[in-house]
Amino acid sequence: MKKLNKILSLALAGIMSVAMLGCGGSVAANTVFSADDLPGKTIGVQLGTTGDIYASDYEADGSTIERYNKGNDAVQALKQGKVDCVIIDNQPALAFVAKNDDLMILDDPFEIEDYAICVSKENTELTASINGALAELQSDGTVDKIIGNYIGDETKGSFKYASPEGTEYPNGKLVMATNAAFEPYEFIENGVITGIDADIAKAICDKLGYELVIEDMEFDAIINAVQSGKADFGMAGMTVTEDRLKNIDFTDSYTTATQVIIVRKK
Repeated sequence: MKKLNKILSLALAGIMSVAMLGCGGSVAANTVFSADDLPGKTIGVQLGTTGDIYASDYEADGSTIERYNKGNDAVQALKQGKVDCVIIDNQPALAFVAKNDDLMILDDPFEIEDYAICVSKENTELTASINGALAELQSDGTVDKIIGNYIGDETKGSFKYASPEGTEYPNGKLVMATNAAFEPYEFIENGVITGIDADIAKAICDKLGYELVIEDMEFDAIINAVQSGKADFGMAGMTVTEDRLKNIDFTDSYTTATQVIIVRKK
């Protein structure tokens, strides 16, 4: 009987340990305080993003890269102690940290990058048209207003893009491929894909006389969708990189962003 009780006690202790781990009760203390601490660590990233690309450089230093389909999945893994940190764009990072008071963003920026719209190499005419419309929208302040509606203490919420009265779409539709899990650039609100990229894309299509159609997909499927013609362009907080330029063209940049590192506070 004593032996049985001991076995039961050990089993119960094991169950409680697993439960505590699931609740974060035995998550290891944070050991990442700057980019200098990344070698040898387990780094969480969203699959196919520039965070994934930059983190991969640390594999030669003994780091393990855990790739997730969504940034939120990487953040949850961080909270559970499955990864030591997450590398991701600053604006989604701010949104994640605002919802999780046990997380923080390290002060030093990890990497600064330009976001642009990807278009098939065979569709140079569309690239030129988008660049023309984008230049007009940047010149008249529309792009800055759209970005300010989602980012910044002074202008946030002060402007919501709406199609000008009388806008028509004689040229048909343009399909935009995105990953609607990258707030504030693209996210779902009340069942509708919205955000900086969605609004800028809408403004561009209004200029060009196209109706905008947005297709949500995994981030690493966007370039293939554009290459295959399933989408006309891709817009998802996408950075211009040498590797991507081998397969796809990019428009002019519409904003500058920063990659940062999220860690646990303790």
